[in-house]
Amino acid sequence: MIPLVERAAAKPGAVALRSIDGSGAVTWAEAASVVERLATRLRSLDLGPDRRVAVFAGNAPATVLAHAGALLADTSVVAVSAGLTAAEVAYQLEESDTRVVFADAATEARAREAAAGRPETEVVVDLDGWAGRERRELRPTDGVRPNLLFTSGTTGRPKAVQLPPTTFGGARDLGGFVARVRESRMAGLGPHLVAGPLHHNGPLSAVRLLVAGDELVVAPRFDAAAILDAIGRFGIATSVMVPTHFVRLLALPAEVRAAADVASLRCVVHTGAACPVDVKRAILEWWGPVLYEAYGGTESGTTCSIGPEEWLAHPGSVGRAVPPFEALVVDDDGRPLPAGVEGRLYFRDTTGRGIRYEGDDAKTAAAHLEPGVFTLGEIGRLDEDGFVYITDRFSDMVVSGGVNVYPAEAEQALAAHPAVGDVAAFGVADDDLGERLEASVQLRPGADVAPTDLLAFCRERLASYKCPKAIHLVDDLGRNAMGKLDKRALRARYGSRTPA
Repeated sequence: MIPLVERAAAKPGAVALRSIDGSGAVTWAEAASVVERLATRLRSLDLGPDRRVAVFAGNAPATVLAHAGALLADTSVVAVSAGLTAAEVAYQLEESDTRVVFADAATEARAREAAAGRPETEVVVDLDGWAGRERRELRPTDGVRPNLLFTSGTTGRPKAVQLPPTTFGGARDLGGFVARVRESRMAGLGPHLVAGPLHHNGPLSAVRLLVAGDELVVAPRFDAAAILDAIGRFGIATSVMVPTHFVRLLALPAEVRAAADVASLRCVVHTGAACPVDVKRAILEWWGPVLYEAYGGTESGTTCSIGPEEWLAHPGSVGRAVPPFEALVVDDDGRPLPAGVEGRLYFRDTTGRGIRYEGDDAKTAAAHLEPGVFTLGEIGRLDEDGFVYITDRFSDMVVSGGVNVYPAEAEQALAAHPAVGDVAAFGVADDDLGERLEASVQLRPGADVAPTDLLAFCRERLASYKCPKAIHLVDDLGRNAMGKLDKRALRARYGSRTPA
């Protein structure tokens, strides 16, 4: 029997998941009922060859149940950011051939607009009602499929990435999947706090923990004071956070931090971006040795890991490579570099798989040095003990608040404005977010437009988190004779500026 169902039988009235404010509580019996009925309904539908459904909703207990039911229905779940525009969602639905979209009150209108051109795609808002009454018990032999997430690149169009086999520990059925989850670092320790948005792979680990029988507390959004209060109030044992979360928690008044009860914390995994040394050290001093870092990407899963004691001995490291990966550093010509020398960071996947971008063979090939040897676009070094240190990026991607932001998407949107002649978007250092996206714009001759108007134009076409925090009007972007930009120079020029 699946642990979720076992808990429903043993403690039907106990709370399985709730919102951070205590509202919307769902018991184990209610959770098992919704998830099994939802999985039964989805299994009965023709969802196409890849069995794709989407969850396009904000953080809430119902969103977790939608993810869980779809996961256990042997579907490939497309986790869609609740902040996307209808046009952005429509693109993802078309690319993934999604047949069912689970939405909420805030996303329903955009979901229906996005699905308007797809008669085969149904939009569902009433999760419990749509699931119906038929309920087939989940069986360990039922299949499971990884989520499908969208990541972008130099073309400015998001590309689908099916989460790699390492996400499920290589399991091919529900029984094996649950066994892998229960062996994971966070499972079975106590209530888990969903602190990040449920369209990212890290926070989605909460769905797996619920299936494995762990209680969840869901934060609709990250509010540092509310998060800190919830840790003590609900006895939170585990969570997944990003460095920006730590920065905002440390920014709370000293008396608030001193009065907080964090004794229940056992394991907080941080991911999304490298954590500044002083920030991580401060959290360790406050919370104790509970921080575990998982470094990797959506397309690869975790490639490096480091625990608190190891990190204190190797401050600044993201850890050593974890199986099936091996880390290596090469020069610009792909030749291996010795320990201590900075270069392009690659990983060898000993299974030979590497990473894959569906429908983009060129991007897949560009990420590989040779078959199975891939990069996530960063510069780093290895020490004599094999610990990896990230020092810079050589790809354009910006990691802002733990979220991947792709300059090409903003560039493409801004370039559509009739006054824009040329545009370059780039990341600059930010104390709160780690990095923030900014853009330099060269106007067409005779054109006159304010940066605020360009920002508004961009936000009409893209989710706000994908848009620049500031736009700088320049006479010349400084392209060379081959039309190339020096984005490192742009980052250096604007990196000390405060966004308007």
